[in-house]
Parts: sequence; structure tokens; C-alpha cells
Amino acid sequence: MSGSGFHGFKQDMPPPGGYEAIKYKRNLPVRGVGGAVVFSTVAAICAFGFWRVGAGNVEKRELKREQAWSRINLVPLLLAEQDRDAYRRQQAALAREKEIMKDYPGWEAGKSTYNSSRYTPNTIVVL
Repeated sequence: MSGSGFHGFKQDMPPPGGYEAIKYKRNLPVRGVGGAVVFSTVAAICAFGFWRVGAGNVEKRELKREQAWSRINLVPLLLAEQDRDAYRRQQAALAREKEIMKDYPGWEAGKSTYNSSRYTPNTIVVL
């Protein structure tokens, strides 16, 4: 052996053009839509929902107003019907009293049992 060196060995060198770059970054695929799209979609849905709730409240308030006015306008009719019914019942009670008490002399049918000129409605209703 000659003592001058390592002539029989070849040094390991990089390939021509160099090695390719080391991939150290994460390469994750994009999954789904971005956060701005999700946020804007949720905001749009919430805005639509609040709009519908507001419209429903306006409609409910209008229906309550209409119902109140319809009841106010029906009060005279209901009172008139109640008066007609009370008059009919009073006349029927007077006719029954005349029929029942016809054999008692001096009985005045329909005369008030109270010693007052003040009107006192009947408290007993015969059906």
C-alpha cells in the first residue's frame, strides 16, 4: 500500500441539481367552507328569524286589536239579546203565576213582593 492517501474511494456527493427540499410544513386539505361564510350564513338566518318574529308580533297585535273591537261592537247586541230573553222569561213566569194562582181571590199576579218602587231583578231563574 502506498501511504499517500485514499485513492481508491469515491466520496458520496449530492446529485446534480441538489437534493429536493425537505417537506416540513403540514399539507392538510381544505375541508368545508371558510369561517366568514359560516358566520355570514348564520347571521343571515338569525336576521331572517328576527324579521319573522317581528312580523308575527305585529300580526298578533293586530288580531288582538281586531278581536277587542269586535267584542266592543258586539256588546250592544248581546245586551239586547239578554234583555229580550229576560223579558220573555218574565212574561212566561207571569203567565205561570196567573195559571197557578187563579183560584186564590185577591191575588195580583206580577205584583212585587218587595215594598219598594225600585226595580229588583229576579234572582231565581226557572228553566
